[in-house]
Amino acid sequence: MARLSTLDAGFLDAEDADPHISLAVGAVSVLDGPLPDHDQLVDAIGERISAIPRLRQIVRRKPLDLFAPEWVNDPALDLAHHIRRAALPHPGDDAALFRFAAEAMEPRLDRERPLWQCWIIEGLADGRWALLMKVHHCIADGIATMHLLAGLSDGGEGDRYVNALRAAHAGNSVGHPLPMLTLNPLRWAHSVWDTASAMSASAALAVGGTIQLVDGLKRAGPKSTLNGPVTAMRRYSAVQVPLADVAAVSQAFDVTLNDVALSAITDSFRAALKRRGEEPHRRTLRTLVPVSVRSTDAMDQIDNRVSVMLPYLPVDEADQVEQLQAVHRRMARAKSGGQRQAGSSVVAALKLVPFAFASRAIRILTALPQRGIVTLATNVPGPQRHLQVLGREVVRMLPIPPVALRLRAAVAILSYGEDLVFGVTTDFDAFPDVDELARGIAHAIAHLTAVARHPHPGRPALALMEWRAFDESHETRSAAKGTR
Repeated sequence: MARLSTLDAGFLDAEDADPHISLAVGAVSVLDGPLPDHDQLVDAIGERISAIPRLRQIVRRKPLDLFAPEWVNDPALDLAHHIRRAALPHPGDDAALFRFAAEAMEPRLDRERPLWQCWIIEGLADGRWALLMKVHHCIADGIATMHLLAGLSDGGEGDRYVNALRAAHAGNSVGHPLPMLTLNPLRWAHSVWDTASAMSASAALAVGGTIQLVDGLKRAGPKSTLNGPVTAMRRYSAVQVPLADVAAVSQAFDVTLNDVALSAITDSFRAALKRRGEEPHRRTLRTLVPVSVRSTDAMDQIDNRVSVMLPYLPVDEADQVEQLQAVHRRMARAKSGGQRQAGSSVVAALKLVPFAFASRAIRILTALPQRGIVTLATNVPGPQRHLQVLGREVVRMLPIPPVALRLRAAVAILSYGEDLVFGVTTDFDAFPDVDELARGIAHAIAHLTAVARHPHPGRPALALMEWRAFDESHETRSAAKGTR
């Protein structure tokens, strides 16, 4: 029997700390019709689910949480508990789909059963239908969830998706080589010295990053309606933009795709603050940015392997190009400052602590009313080609992030085919303007695209920054391939 890692179980503990949240992640796949026969579709989903062990298993916690919970097979798995059907009211537009998605994601998954649901949704406009897949975060992070969803499609797309990620990840990997075997004692000593120096530098980097993360968690930002307790109800909206437009901005200003996406999110949150009569401050929008630390050989593993960064997004800057430059600089600082390494070190350290203490600590910490972090923005690379289910093409894929930890809004960024999709989940009461928040992201991308393709003669292009992180050049080169 496999045990949950401390990080995996931490998502259960964080959920337990707030009765108003559900830490499930989701995705809506919109397909061209006609809708297959119900029994045929259920049989196909069931067959593909059976190939994924985690979706056949339940979590069993130990008495007093003395040991980590275990994954155990459900002896009475009944697909009727997991695969459900719904119809949208006429005319089946995006507004109706988004309302249904928000309501479907609100309830917590039943921990007495495998932690997933699949909704078959009919009645979409233009003769289309949809699948909404809901999976608890304790099972998988963003990359693993996309691998799981791709594996439910026709033709073994899950394997192709993993291979594409491995190829991109391998091209982006930089590490310290191990000492080469040699009989020359001077070369051996030199190699050992280089390795020890690299390890010392990494340790120092992690310490610096830890200081930054702790400071970000304990330092309260300006009081804002964007942060505070959440209700049990959600709103959801989504927009998609051509990946080619994002790539054009990335190349014109010599920044990464992720910089462009975060800059668009920044501008939309600035507008949201203005709508609320709040003056954007440079410390208003500290953002939780998950970062994958998944190694190449673990791309097909269904689990959580993430670290975090906590940059301030520059909502105080009115000019969108200046916003983009500021995002680029701040993300570069966060990367070079060791925040990613610090997050990984904390997760590794938790493994050395008795699980009962680690579990209790996570529940206490996640229950505290923090005001330092305001929102979440997570970027997940999706399939580069359109998927199919029973021969029907998945024409759109919409990510659904959870809301938790007093963060009243969360944004998931997903590349799918030739598009970049932004899915926005918010607390129902705090964000009645969720559609405006989503549309603001698309508007910001359109504006930056126009500037990139028709630059103002007085505006210089963004210069290369000395502190650029090693992986940014790969991210920029990857734009046309849609690997992010």
